[in-house]
Amino acid sequence: MRTIKTTTGVDITLDGDLLAIMETLYREVTVRRELDRSFEDMLREINFLLDQMTEEERRTYLLESLFLNTVKYENDKLETYVRKITK
Repeated sequence: MRTIKTTTGVDITLDGDLLAIMETLYREVTVRRELDRSFEDMLREINFLLDQMTEEERRTYLLESLFLNTVKYENDKLETYVRKITK
């Protein structure tokens, strides 16, 4: 498996696991800065990671991201509907 690095030097294995990348981003940007980070800080780190990926790797992670976000969106809509009908 190929790896890329964060700006802090932490390795990320590119095995298609989007949640592993998200966890690393959280630790290296949010936790490391004790929650004192900005949108731009996170965007810079994400762009740094994307610049190290091939087009195929970016496509793989975009696909997983869209899938997970669609599931989250559907679950949020369902939760709203269930709350509405149980009132």
